[in-house]
Amino acid sequence: MRAPDASYPRPQIPSVNQLLPAEPLLLMGAGPVPVPTEVARAGGLVINHLGDTTDMVVRHIKELCGYAFQTADRHIFGIGGPASAAMEMAMGNLLWPGRRVLVLQNGWFSGRFAEMAMGVGAEVDVLAVPEGETVCAGRVAEHLQGRDYDVVTMVQGETSSGVCTVELPQIVRLCKEHGALAVVDAVCTLSTMPLQKDEWGIDVVFTGSQKGLSSLPGVALISFSDDAWTQLERHPGPKPHWCLDVLRARNFWENHHYHYTAPVSGLLAVHEALRLICEETLERRFTRHRHSSLALQAGIEQMGLKLTAPEAIRLNSVVAIEVPAGIDDGRARGYMSSRFKVEISGAFGLNIVRIGQMGEQCRAPNLFRVLHALGVAFAKEGAKIDASAGMAALEGYLSRNVDDLL
Repeated sequence: MRAPDASYPRPQIPSVNQLLPAEPLLLMGAGPVPVPTEVARAGGLVINHLGDTTDMVVRHIKELCGYAFQTADRHIFGIGGPASAAMEMAMGNLLWPGRRVLVLQNGWFSGRFAEMAMGVGAEVDVLAVPEGETVCAGRVAEHLQGRDYDVVTMVQGETSSGVCTVELPQIVRLCKEHGALAVVDAVCTLSTMPLQKDEWGIDVVFTGSQKGLSSLPGVALISFSDDAWTQLERHPGPKPHWCLDVLRARNFWENHHYHYTAPVSGLLAVHEALRLICEETLERRFTRHRHSSLALQAGIEQMGLKLTAPEAIRLNSVVAIEVPAGIDDGRARGYMSSRFKVEISGAFGLNIVRIGQMGEQCRAPNLFRVLHALGVAFAKEGAKIDASAGMAALEGYLSRNVDDLL
């Protein structure tokens, strides 16, 4: 047997256990988020991707998604990849040269629709509002006058700026009145706030596993209405993406035949995450998320920091905080991680930091821990912080709503 080439020495790499801190990090950023024990346990298993158990898991996931999305759609799929893969599946199957799309953009992620639409040769118009503002139905109605679109895209929550599209139902209704399919990104909002796919008339909605669902990263979920399905079946081909071709995906998700090797560990984790959502009920889950986020917001403001989004359009699932002048947020976040083992998110251009309020992040102990770490870190950088007032405000809000956060 020939000896290995000495030009390629055997690397000495530390194990994952050696790389990770002794105390687990508390993930309080914009995702991924902490996962329940049941989800972590399920995600550590590997099963036959074409076996009977996987078929049963797929059927359950579709049924559970019907509850989470509030839909009776027949065409629900999981994708091995991030939520952006679901966005790309929507764009790559509904659009092609000659098709027109209107992208409602108010931040980093809503703008990604346009990049993907251009990539498949569609005609793209962008209705942009300043980052940090919301897209209102009036602006959309005005823009749609005298224009025809096949698809209109929007986000329910703009993760990059902490802004909510509060008039989403009205905007979707406008799309339907003008004969356009409504495609909605619910990546940071699904299961954290109301979303009624069928009642509102949404044609396509998608999410990721690692945010509101509190599952492991790596699986995206997407649901197509019958109207959307009818249109995508008219795609002239060839499709730009083999893995993201929904007609091929149907082989696995509807006919239980081979498409590609499904991320079975991720599907098991998503199964448990969705099951726990159903066990909690959407109503109780929405209440828990709302009270948790409002409690945290009260603490942040009383501490002396400013929330960037106006209250009327503020996204509860991702709380955006203005970085005070002269403060290095990178150093502050680094100190939070090294000293307190708490991690929050920076931003994509705006001078903000972001704290997630999704899934398991919305538990009272996590709120106290992240608020304390935030206050100490920003004070260390020179910000004027009243940590005691912030913690008291948090505790006061929680004491009035304790039953909703258990």
